Amino acid sequence: MHPSNIGYQITFFDTPVSEHVVNVASVPQRSPFRYPGGKTWLIPCIRQWLTSLDKRPSVFLEPFVGGGIVGLTVAFEGLAEHVILVELDKQVAAVWQTILGGEAEWLAERILNFDVTLPSVMEVLSLEPNDSREEAFRTIIKNRTFHGGILAPGSALIKNGENGKGIKSRWYPETLAKRIRAIECIRDKITFIFGDGIAVMQDYTRSNHTAFFVDPPYTAGGANGKRAGKRLYTHHEIDHEYLFSTATRVVGDILLTYDDSPDVRDLASRYSFEVKSVAMKNTHHAKMTELLISHNLEWLH
Repeated sequence: MHPSNIGYQITFFDTPVSEHVVNVASVPQRSPFRYPGGKTWLIPCIRQWLTSLDKRPSVFLEPFVGGGIVGLTVAFEGLAEHVILVELDKQVAAVWQTILGGEAEWLAERILNFDVTLPSVMEVLSLEPNDSREEAFRTIIKNRTFHGGILAPGSALIKNGENGKGIKSRWYPETLAKRIRAIECIRDKITFIFGDGIAVMQDYTRSNHTAFFVDPPYTAGGANGKRAGKRLYTHHEIDHEYLFSTATRVVGDILLTYDDSPDVRDLASRYSFEVKSVAMKNTHHAKMTELLISHNLEWLH
């Protein structure tokens, strides 16, 4: 989806910018990632959606977890009994496996004790990780020192950064360690699966006590969008038709978010989903739109 910065605001498509504006600073920043397509701006909608349901979901399934702000919020705030996070990207998966698999303290200490300099970062990037936790640390380094936090091939180190701080401009070790340790404290509420998100979805389509949040980090239409997806994500291709056909078989509650494009609107229409266009405004006042897609969007106001 769209590259994100802390400071996204949201306003519903046909309303003035001054109405329904979310103060994203009020949303707890829980993810260890800077992530293209992060959904901090959507958190108030997620709360609204889940609390509108007749019963708290037994399972909240996020098949394309990425930076994980939505799933983490659901787990921290008890909006579902249990959260399942799925990710196919090996680098991103290593971070979740490490934090949720009992190695969170190791990762937090490794981050706190690492002095970010160009030589030290280049050394980490030049070495092939020996195990999953070393892969996790390398991923965090890349995520915090590459332009936009982009992990896909072709991404490069920050040069000038903020206020001339260069590669240190996005390195906040104490904050990262705090977030990682906080996640470790609730890891019994979360299951992580390294694998294909759609395949995991299929295992739960008949469960009416499962809520699905589907935010594929891929672009479904238009040459510009496809190029952007390739630039931002390692796994940038997906069978959108197959995803929608899987989504329409879900008997529980489901919410999808997508780039607002004619192709996506057509898919949603053919599979009998409702759509609502949502406008985002970032801290640079750039306006972009995404679609919220579900069987029922009456809760959205």
